[in-house]
Amino acid sequence: MKANIIVMVLLTISIRGGWKEKDVALTGISISPETVSQTGLVTATGIGATQISVTAGNRHKSIDVTVIDPDDDPEYEYLTFNQTSATHLSVTKAGAYSYRIVTTADDPYIQTDPLRTAVGKDSVILTFEYKSAKRVRNVQIFFTPVSEARSVDNLNIAPSTAWTNYSFNLRKPLADFGWGKAGDYLRFDFGNVAGAEIEIRDIHFRGMNSEEQQQENAEQNALKRERQAAENIKIYLSTGYPAQVSKVTAGENKITVCGAYSGKGAYSLCEITPWQDVTQTEVFAYKTPLTGSPFDLDFDRFVNREGITFDRTLSKWIIVKNGESKDEIASHARYADNIHTSQTLKPGVPAGKKGLGGYTTQKQQDFDDLQIKLATMNLRITKFIYTHAGTNRIEHQYGGRTWYFDRTQTETMDENLRRCAQRNIVVAAIVLVDKASNCPDPAIGNRLQHPDFTENGIYTMPNMTTPEATLTYAAALDFLASRYCRSDNQYGRIHHWIMHNEVDEGIAWTNMGSNRAMMVYMDAYVKSMRLCYNIVHQYDSHAEVFGSFTHSWTVANGPERYATRDMLDVLNLYSKTEGDFMWGLGYHSYPENLIEPKTWLDTEATFSMNSRMVTFKNLEVLDKWAKQPENQYKGTTKRSIWLSENGTNSKSYNDADLREQAAGCAYAWKKVKALDGIDGILWHGWWDQPGEVADGLRIGLRTDQLVTKPVWFLYQAAETSGEDVAFEPYKAVIGISDWNIIQVF
Repeated sequence: MKANIIVMVLLTISIRGGWKEKDVALTGISISPETVSQTGLVTATGIGATQISVTAGNRHKSIDVTVIDPDDDPEYEYLTFNQTSATHLSVTKAGAYSYRIVTTADDPYIQTDPLRTAVGKDSVILTFEYKSAKRVRNVQIFFTPVSEARSVDNLNIAPSTAWTNYSFNLRKPLADFGWGKAGDYLRFDFGNVAGAEIEIRDIHFRGMNSEEQQQENAEQNALKRERQAAENIKIYLSTGYPAQVSKVTAGENKITVCGAYSGKGAYSLCEITPWQDVTQTEVFAYKTPLTGSPFDLDFDRFVNREGITFDRTLSKWIIVKNGESKDEIASHARYADNIHTSQTLKPGVPAGKKGLGGYTTQKQQDFDDLQIKLATMNLRITKFIYTHAGTNRIEHQYGGRTWYFDRTQTETMDENLRRCAQRNIVVAAIVLVDKASNCPDPAIGNRLQHPDFTENGIYTMPNMTTPEATLTYAAALDFLASRYCRSDNQYGRIHHWIMHNEVDEGIAWTNMGSNRAMMVYMDAYVKSMRLCYNIVHQYDSHAEVFGSFTHSWTVANGPERYATRDMLDVLNLYSKTEGDFMWGLGYHSYPENLIEPKTWLDTEATFSMNSRMVTFKNLEVLDKWAKQPENQYKGTTKRSIWLSENGTNSKSYNDADLREQAAGCAYAWKKVKALDGIDGILWHGWWDQPGEVADGLRIGLRTDQLVTKPVWFLYQAAETSGEDVAFEPYKAVIGISDWNIIQVF
């Protein structure tokens, strides 16, 4: 018996039968050496029967294929667009389920017609075919009723001149939103720019194939583990334990730990290193038996551990009751309350509230002309640290090893920071960790990329799950702190440290994987904040570490995001249970819609502590939060709040749009100026960057050709004697008669 052989052949296809200008696709040809049978699939619409002639070499076969109109297919309902709903786009129907779309302005979108029947409970894969000459970025799909919270975003359509399948699993949003009933519809937002051309057809929901089902099963198992890990952290933070580590002092050469316990049984004091998890450890490795209570124990500050010279200043300490097979947590862990500082530095006190993001020598004249008092600077640490020697590198000793830093990049930072120091500009450095594929030293990239990182992330949460990774991260921070926290300001000064970027949107900006529970994510984030804090405070006792957040407040910006206030509540809880430290906020209070500069019209920003968002419109919420004792350092000292990345947009360069951008800036500045709970605002865009312009954003003080915009002159006048005159024309744009715009609630 001869077996069938699957071969690739060049086919000559002729189609006969009643056809209605529909596309026909042919796939999967199986040729038998005896019968030349065709076992592939022909897809068409509106055809009763089709005859296909197949020629392979000198062999010829005609096959009659019966096809089914998708309208008669009970498995799928093909979605159609409601063409009257098209906004900022034109849509042309190219077939029963095929469309050609051309975007004509910012924020283009179109709705589907309502579902005729409910989506099947197992039909969770949204799929369609498309063609697009250019990449379409930031596609967003809304599930009615339309709101940002009921959407999936950051979908990107890759360029393709041939029909290409696009499928993605929507099981979670379908379940979360309760969407899929007859009468429900979708809204497709095709990016942010005009001029995109997309052909799209056969939009429908289907069930998972075997590969997708296996992936789904694996994700569900991971979610169960994630939920349990989150629950364990909640229990740990909320439990009132009988024992207490009351004080930890990190001295020049020793660590002193004080505490007390009571009860029967044997107890131990355990050191928890940054790469260990309190709630996931059953038997703690680094134990010291306790023989009496209260206790006051000294430890060498430096210890050889797991192949590295480890600084115990970075550890926290916990009391456990010894068990036969499992230790029982008897106290909360505690970090160092006091850290030995090798020198005395003056605190960085801003001379005003006006700031600008990303100081460089190119911008120096504007920093002078605008009289800037605060600045940020990106520190992409994995771009300039190496594990090995090389040309033009600076050596740095840390953890018993030699590390190497790119001299050119370092000296550029030196120059920028020296210029800031000469101008008494207070600087906050933004600590960013690139994904491994963007790191010049593969060894560094592989160590510091979080093991659960997914490629849709722009930056990664630093990996602190192994001793090697922790040492590498600590070495980079120690190099920076030792260089830029000096009493002589030889290389300039970094005063504060912004930890990563927009962690409430961590899936995009500080990625440690998909579907991470907030408690698990925050546990990793707090470790990163603490590591930086405990290293920097060895050089500068005044330094603060800032959390970085978007304008979300009580409602997350979308799936796999978190609400900022929830994250702050968790950060407060860690501070209360594991010892407080000087952290603040780097808040991004952009308008509700980044494209729309008229922030005073924001509907999601209300004058309530339960507002969905905090934007320029309702900064009073942030000000009030800062003054509540439960949110203050040790209950008495206000935490610093920098609006560290902000701006209003000019939709174009016409006079009306430029005037609205400046009016948004005026409104924001008057709020910041009046609210003493907010320490400063830093305009994000010095100029309109081409990549952002492509997405409809022109939030710079200068155009993409570096021409000054009206907002530049307005910002220059802010915090000067000319402020009132410069700001006066914008009252009419906002619709107010005076600047008494602060709301009391």
